[in-house]
Parts: sequence; C-alpha cells; structure tokens
Amino acid sequence: MKAIVLEQAGGVENLLIKEIEKPTIKDHEVLVSVKAISVNPVDYKVRGNEAVIDMIMGNERPVILGWDIAGIVTETGSKVSKFQKGDLVFGMVNFVGRGNAYAEFVAAPENHLAKIPDGVSFEEAAATTLAALTALQVLQPRVKKGDKVLIHAGSGGVGHFAIQIAKSLGAFVITTSSAKNKAFVMSLGSDEFIDYRSQNFEEVLSDLDFVFDMFNGDILLNSIKVVKDGGTIISLPTPDFSEDIHALAKEHNVDVQFLMVQSNEKDMETLAGLLENGSIKPHISNTFNFNNMGKAHLQLESGRTVGKVVVTV
Repeated sequence: MKAIVLEQAGGVENLLIKEIEKPTIKDHEVLVSVKAISVNPVDYKVRGNEAVIDMIMGNERPVILGWDIAGIVTETGSKVSKFQKGDLVFGMVNFVGRGNAYAEFVAAPENHLAKIPDGVSFEEAAATTLAALTALQVLQPRVKKGDKVLIHAGSGGVGHFAIQIAKSLGAFVITTSSAKNKAFVMSLGSDEFIDYRSQNFEEVLSDLDFVFDMFNGDILLNSIKVVKDGGTIISLPTPDFSEDIHALAKEHNVDVQFLMVQSNEKDMETLAGLLENGSIKPHISNTFNFNNMGKAHLQLESGRTVGKVVVTV
C-alpha cells in the first residue's frame, strides 16, 4: 500500500510517499480502507519538530503522521463486535500516539471509531474527528443551558465546531474572528460577534461563564478579565501557563485549565449523532488529493483556513 512516511522532522519535502506493507490487525482492531483524511495543526507541528514527534509518537523512526480517517472496514479482528466488513466508519485513531492515518489502509481500535451516518460523505466524516472531538470534550462536561460562552477563533477548525456544539448545549455564544468571516460564524449560530482586529474583546465583554481559548499568551490573560467569579477557561495550545496567568486567575477566582483531546468511543458516537440530526456540520474549505499532502500542510500553516482541510485517498 501507499503511505506518506516521515523519516525525520522538517519541511513538507520530508513527507515521502512510499510503498509499504499493509498493516496487520489485532483482536480488537479493524482494517480500514481510507477514503479521506483530515489534517490538523498538530500534524504540521509534529512534522516540523523532532521533540514534538517524540512527545506525541515516541522516538522510533520513521513515522506515519495523521489521526483522522474515514473509510470502509475491510477486515475485523477476532474480538471485534461493533463493526463488520463493509461498514463505513470514521474516527480519530490512537491520539495521543501513532495513528498512522496518512496511508491507504489503517489498523484502528474499534473503540476509536463510529459508523458514518447516512448522507454524510467520507470527506465530511473525516473532518468531524480531532477538531470536533476537541470541541466536544471541552464543552460538553462544562457548559450548560443559558451559559454565556466566548469562543476565540470561531472560524477555525476547532472553533467552528465549538460554536455549533455550544449552541446545541443551549449556550449564548460569543465568538471572535476577522470581519471577513463574520457571516460564516454567525451562520453557525453565534449570537454575538467581535472583530478581533478592530475591537478589544476585554473592553466590551464581562461576566462570562466560560471561555474557550486557542492562543494562550495575552489573549488568555485578557480572557481571565472577562470571566465571572468561579468561571472557567480551557486553553488548548500548551499547559505551560505564565506566572502572570496563574496570578490573575487566582485573583479573579477563575479556573484555567489545559486540555488534550483523547480518542474516545462514546464521544465519537455523540459526534455521529450530532451529524445525523444536523446539530453540527463541518465546513471544508480546502480539499487536496493524497499526492498533495504537502500543500494541505502549507494551507494550514498559512493560518488563513476557514473550517477544515481534508485530503482524499
């Protein structure tokens, strides 16, 4: 089978298409013929840094990047009960760890996958994995009906799912984005929009129940100022919060946490249900073929992607 192999960290030129052996499956795994792959910022961050590869995937080389897949089950392990040959499935495989998604076939634990609902394409299903799981795992345990929620970067991969999921939970949703993306984020259900280029959100907002931060740094620091006493902020990029952030959070009695998404069967089933009933719909702004994985990475690295980037196999 064809796979995109990374022998050492570096630029997109290090993503090499090679012919390798098809993976064998364990008792609780299924073999998936991959039809679509979702690409995320973590993909290019891992690709470009040996230390990050070690942290996420271990120190054995080469590696096959990627975690988000949609495809068809072609083989099942002896103890698999959830799927059978021919099922259409999607999921985030083995995150944190080796997902090996950049390949024509992937061996995936059955409890990392869900069936693709009728009417949902492989591309849409692949897009509704890591980013959607992140939004779900951040919001579902913490946000309730009537909460005032600020979602930063609402037009991004995680952000555009977060708006939809927060609305499905009954929250009042405020989001930041550039002015050109206002119509898009409002179409997702956002109740209030802030143009981060012309407005300082910390000057117009207050008494929020929850903030979903994608940036850390000054944006996280200023987010603490707009959360009510006893409120919560979840930040994605790094658990390494500065002393200023810890001090301000303590002063305002705001709970600031870091979250790393995890593969989870129940959450994948929840996403399948939300796709099926129309509560969420992925926005795919760019689609590339397998031979152009490098271009997919460069598109994401540009920082100008609205919604998701998908690669077809």
